[in-house]
Amino acid sequence: MQASSVPSQSESHEKGISRPGPVLSVIIPCYNERGNVEPLFHAVEQALVHLDWELIFVDDASPDGTIDEVWRLAQADSRVRGILRVGRRGLSSAVIEGILSSSAPVVAVMDGDMQHDERLLGQMFDAIRNQGYDVAIGSRHVEGGDNSGLANWWRLFLSNAGIRIAQLCLPVKVSDPMSGFFAVRRDLFVRSVSDLSGTGFKILLDLLMVQKTAPRVIELPFVFRSRHEGESKMGRKVLIQFGQMIAHHMLTRRKTSLPTASGGGTAG
Repeated sequence: MQASSVPSQSESHEKGISRPGPVLSVIIPCYNERGNVEPLFHAVEQALVHLDWELIFVDDASPDGTIDEVWRLAQADSRVRGILRVGRRGLSSAVIEGILSSSAPVVAVMDGDMQHDERLLGQMFDAIRNQGYDVAIGSRHVEGGDNSGLANWWRLFLSNAGIRIAQLCLPVKVSDPMSGFFAVRRDLFVRSVSDLSGTGFKILLDLLMVQKTAPRVIELPFVFRSRHEGESKMGRKVLIQFGQMIAHHMLTRRKTSLPTASGGGTAG
């Protein structure tokens, strides 16, 4: 087995062996996704055989024991980490905490429900690390992409309406700003984090809206799959939070664009 060839932590300390960290961290915000944890790990493992990576599950105290499954898996494989959040909820804030817990130069975000195609992660990493992009987006709305995995007309309506509204507010043209599947340079994210609203489910849109200069963005097509386990969390609350985030950023822009009052007058 591969694990037998890897020196233990005590052996590494005795021999002075340096073990570099991952080049890619995959952040997975989750709630009631216990049945998806191990299948997702194995899917990523097969997709990223040529990279040093880690999975960081950020769990909002799921009652189904999601974090217990994460910790069980982490005991068997050190590439898995779990963050348990108690007393706070929200996808965007979970992603922020997950990214800030990582030191990898490239971070990716994907859902824990197996609807995002993990095979795209390698292309996202390459686009940022080797092609010079700041953000790589898994897009359902470029040629080759598809959103047929959306559960019902309500989710489809929310997605399409949100995209049209969001495109009016962005500093860069993006066909799928509502995507929850993307990768970003970690340093860009860290520089932006104090300006993020941190509310709602659309952290990519939040990130793009706070950029002062247009980032280099590439969109890569993927097919949005049907849910593997569990239930969708989408509802009317998502629409409300989306509106709040848009309003927050538009108000912030208005405040920063207002001219400052000049003191004093002219003599004459």
